[in-house]
Amino acid sequence: MKTIEEISKEWLDDKQIYVKKSTFSAYQILVYNHILPNFGKQQMINENDVQNFVLKKLNDGLGQKTIKDIIIVIKMILKYGVKNNYLEPTSLEIKFPTCDTPHEIEVLKIRDHRKLLTYIKENFTFKNLGIYICLSTGMRIGEICALTWENIDIENGVIKVRKTLQRIYYIRNEKRFTEIIIDKPKTKNSLRDIPISKDLLKMLKPLKKIVRDDYFVLTNEATPTEPRAYRNYYNHLLQQLNIERMRFHGLRHSFATRCIESKCDYKTVSVLLGHASISTTLNLYVHPNIEQKRKCIDQMHRALKI
Repeated sequence: MKTIEEISKEWLDDKQIYVKKSTFSAYQILVYNHILPNFGKQQMINENDVQNFVLKKLNDGLGQKTIKDIIIVIKMILKYGVKNNYLEPTSLEIKFPTCDTPHEIEVLKIRDHRKLLTYIKENFTFKNLGIYICLSTGMRIGEICALTWENIDIENGVIKVRKTLQRIYYIRNEKRFTEIIIDKPKTKNSLRDIPISKDLLKMLKPLKKIVRDDYFVLTNEATPTEPRAYRNYYNHLLQQLNIERMRFHGLRHSFATRCIESKCDYKTVSVLLGHASISTTLNLYVHPNIEQKRKCIDQMHRALKI
């Protein structure tokens, strides 16, 4: 009878043929960092084992999103084991404690949003331009690191998001390695054309006449910069401008929030962000305040009056 470690490694070998490098890397990290240390020597996994594992990981401070990803991988491994007659079928109905604290997204204050845009206009560098583009389009950090000049269409006034860059971690012969890869975004919704604002177009138009199409925007060279290095640059810039520290992804949140505040329709915002569904946009950014709620109720009552 095979152990969970043996089944997991066989499952990984099978998966590697069919999934993207980045996806396989994520599977490997979850298997080697979490699943094998906890279940590797066992010959089966039951619901009670996984439930105790979840509670322990939560207590250790691991995020629910990561834990849920681990459970998805466990279920795929168990399914593979059953399919190949290594394991008996088992079901996992895992419970998570109710979370009373709502998740708050990081968003630039309007004054800091303006300060950042103004500073970049007055202090041009290609790295600063990338931050301006993110604030003007809501692009993800991997998308901006992979952006080349050929994907900026001045004539039609759009940025074509067609690829993403990331550093992946992988394991080979029990040794760990890293590699930078440029690939298509994970979902088809992330392949999108984003209109260029008038202010951004003024910055990009003269540059397009002198840059090489195959160069990366952030470096204006044939070699890109990676997300970790660009995050460090961004953090130093915020510190320099005396803007409260905020994750780079907060630029994307700030763009989306400003769009919602400007009464843009939710579907359009969702498409601009490349979300898989409009529900993702609604859950993240649409939280009516008390005045909006009062206005809604007043409108409903006025409609009822005879």
